[in-house]
Amino acid sequence: MRALWACGRGTVSDVIEAMTEDQKPAYNTVLTMLGILEDKGFVSHEKAGRAFTYIPLVDERQARKSALSHLLERFFDNSPEALILNLLGREDADAEEVARVRAVIADASHELSSRHRSRR
Repeated sequence: MRALWACGRGTVSDVIEAMTEDQKPAYNTVLTMLGILEDKGFVSHEKAGRAFTYIPLVDERQARKSALSHLLERFFDNSPEALILNLLGREDADAEEVARVRAVIADASHELSSRHRSRR
């Protein structure tokens, strides 16, 4: 999806070209993945001559939100706390990451408190 978002829209060849990996997947692999994404409603296509041009139907923010909701439901019993604790418990989590997460949590907590006070 990132490669298709980078293109805005494109053929299988365009998507492969937009990929940043050193080892790019085979044409048929990308074609299959785009078909799966289309079946799931993330992508559509238009016929352009003999080729198909693929168009993303969801933006990156929507896709991340959907994937995160799915992850929370499937693996963390809908508990953001369990997800965060798992992420912070990783061996490769560094002090900067932990500090950024703490700052985000502090900001979110402050915002929730402000909203709660304004409702009274």
